[in-house]
Amino acid sequence: MPRHDRLSTLIARFTLSVRPTSLGNATLAVVADDDGAPCRALFRPRGTGFDLAADRILVAAAVDWGGIANPLVSALPDMVEVDLSLDAETMALAQLIQAEMTAKRCGAASVVNRLGEVLVVRILRGQIEAGSTRPGILAGLSDPRLSRAIVAIHDRPGHDWRNEDLAEVAGLSRSRFAEMFLSAVGEPPVAYLRKWRLTLARQDMEKGHRVEAVARRYGYGSPEGFTRAFRKQFGTRPIALRPRVSA
Repeated sequence: MPRHDRLSTLIARFTLSVRPTSLGNATLAVVADDDGAPCRALFRPRGTGFDLAADRILVAAAVDWGGIANPLVSALPDMVEVDLSLDAETMALAQLIQAEMTAKRCGAASVVNRLGEVLVVRILRGQIEAGSTRPGILAGLSDPRLSRAIVAIHDRPGHDWRNEDLAEVAGLSRSRFAEMFLSAVGEPPVAYLRKWRLTLARQDMEKGHRVEAVARRYGYGSPEGFTRAFRKQFGTRPIALRPRVSA
């Protein structure tokens, strides 16, 4: 197992929250077996609602993790299913969430949010460890060598990364690294780096940061170059996303 953390930067940049909701609006559900005990956890990263009988649902929650702007959300399958009988720790976690939602004690919403975050992270870990057969960041993070380069990009987006630098991080030759990255992720390393930088830049602009500061932070040589790249990616100038200050 690689020692680097493949999820923490994504969790830090895209705030993960979980809250109870109706079955029709749920993106996370824990399903009961015939005896009423938790048996499956279901997660829909990009959709809502489950076509299941309401009396079989022990937990229904809405997960917010940045939507499709989060590259891992975009790469996950439409439906992720976890057999809880194969994972005692995740089973216990699902039971705790069910107990909190049922008892409705003081602070239950906060507890459900925290436990729900842990449940989602455990589901994501399982997906990364299982790998993916389709190109995307999930497949890249599943590879022990490519994931080192991807985590480096995530952790230091403003660094002047070159293919040879990332190949060295991955422990591969430059040609082999480029070939494996394209095959697994579906785009060249420089394209993924550019997309990641602009995704973070958009977040910062929406928080009110200045164009010049954001351009420097993510490795652009000038505000003009950053603005051109931003407009090409998002169809608007970065300044247009800054919140307006009330007079």
